[in-house]
Amino acid sequence: MKMMKNFRYIKDLLFKNRYRYIAGIICLLFVDFFELVLPRILGIVTDKLKSGDMSTELLKNYALIIAVIAVLVAILRFVWRYLIFGTSKIVDRDLRERFYGHLQVLSPQYFNDHKTGDLMAHATNDLKNIEMAVGQGFAMSVDSLFIPIVALVMMIQTAGAPLTLACFAPMGLLAVVISLNSKLMYDRINKMQAAFSDLTEKVRENISGIRVIKAFVQEKAELEEFEKINRNNLNMNLKYAKNLQILFPLIMSISSLTTAIALLYGGLLVTQGRITLGTFISFNSYLLLLIWPIAAIGWVTTLFQRGYVSLNRINEILEINPDIKNALDVSKIDVINGNIEIRNLTFTYPASSGPALTDININLKEGKTLAIVGRTGSGKSTLANLLLRLYDTEGDNIIIDGIDIKRIPLEVLRDNIGYIPQDTFLFSSKISDNIDFYSDYSIDKIHEAAKIACVYDNIMDFPDGFDTVIGERGITLSGGQKQRLAISRAIIRNPKILILDDCLSAVDTSTEEKILKGLRQIMNSRTSIIISHRISTIKDADEIIVLEEGKITERGTHEELLSFEGIYFDLYHKQLLADQVEGVE
Repeated sequence: MKMMKNFRYIKDLLFKNRYRYIAGIICLLFVDFFELVLPRILGIVTDKLKSGDMSTELLKNYALIIAVIAVLVAILRFVWRYLIFGTSKIVDRDLRERFYGHLQVLSPQYFNDHKTGDLMAHATNDLKNIEMAVGQGFAMSVDSLFIPIVALVMMIQTAGAPLTLACFAPMGLLAVVISLNSKLMYDRINKMQAAFSDLTEKVRENISGIRVIKAFVQEKAELEEFEKINRNNLNMNLKYAKNLQILFPLIMSISSLTTAIALLYGGLLVTQGRITLGTFISFNSYLLLLIWPIAAIGWVTTLFQRGYVSLNRINEILEINPDIKNALDVSKIDVINGNIEIRNLTFTYPASSGPALTDININLKEGKTLAIVGRTGSGKSTLANLLLRLYDTEGDNIIIDGIDIKRIPLEVLRDNIGYIPQDTFLFSSKISDNIDFYSDYSIDKIHEAAKIACVYDNIMDFPDGFDTVIGERGITLSGGQKQRLAISRAIIRNPKILILDDCLSAVDTSTEEKILKGLRQIMNSRTSIIISHRISTIKDADEIIVLEEGKITERGTHEELLSFEGIYFDLYHKQLLADQVEGVE
């Protein structure tokens, strides 16, 4: 029952491809059948040659039969390998898509708690192990089951039960060894997979942070750390290999022992005239056919063990339900207008000791602009994350268009919000793809968005223009260029709500003014939230709130806040002084 439960996320994929598997098994069984016929033919030919009953015509017929069987075996072997191995690739593709699709719906908190390298190991090594199990492992298990059973029957019919049972007696020892080794192998494989995940994460982290490593001259220290992790990975693999390599010599030794028994016992039966020479040759041919299936038992066990461990690791992730998902009573709406109301909102991050936001109340009408200012860690970005439902609040604290945000379909909510985060992420693809984000906008729309974000001229300076492929995370671009591309990506969607989370911090004041001028044209018709440290960015907002340690300490227009002579007033004059100093320099 437990084993069937472990197949819950893959059994439908196997069932969907069941006819390909069945056809492959039939072809495989025919191959095995023909291979089991050959020793019988060889024995008959030997006896006829020895007795002198073999005519030239009969010899030609037997040779033709063997040749036809050889051709059929070649064709059927290709077909079964194509069907079974090909189907395992299809199952791998479907399971990979299922796994990747599940990662897409998991909540941000999951990725905060789990290493990227570990997820990469699941998406590569674990899925490959499953594919090998449902492909090679499945085919070899059929071979290992069918050939010994049929060969046993044929050997009993050919040479009798005593000789056959004598040769099969050592197989009992093999069954005991495999059974004892199975649990130990499972544990070894589990630790080996975990070590590989650690290794993958270390490599990913070092490549992503290579510039920081070089800047702080930490190449040697990082190499030493990598060597420790790599040494652990080696040790886990060696322990696994030790178990595996003990198994294979034992299997081959048992195979050799059965051959020795057949030679001694069978030879005596021939000399006593109890079996013919042809029978002896047929019997030994069947015994030779058994060597591969017997040897494959260890390999099949390994493939299934690795596949089973990997399947459990994949299941653990697929079993996780996203924290953020559509409610059962979700509203059937396709668009939102942008009226935002936040009531008595208090929010604490998971595993955090204190609230990030406390008693927040905001009423933002459609088409109006709200600005949020405050020190680092005051909760500005947290508010943006909650509006996007990257995290959920406990009550009905956030209302959009009179509907609790939890009852708005996630795809509708996020499709109607243009979000420009402070930590800009760009993909290693063409500039046009980063702006369009695979939404099939026209090139004119892409150009228009780039012009509003004041990045069009920078793009056209590149030799390939909008077809320029930028490096990983946009490394070939400046910080300001990356932020402006992110702005283009948000505004091209023509969202009802626009959230700018400190996205102009990397541009100079002159460029900032040009961008804001372009943004004001589109902000007039939509609800906008601007989060910034710069007063120049937010001073024209309809309402400005000041956050301090997660609480709203001041609110009003630019002029009203200056008249309070509080935090906003101090921040404004400090920035004025900094601008004056910069101007003097």
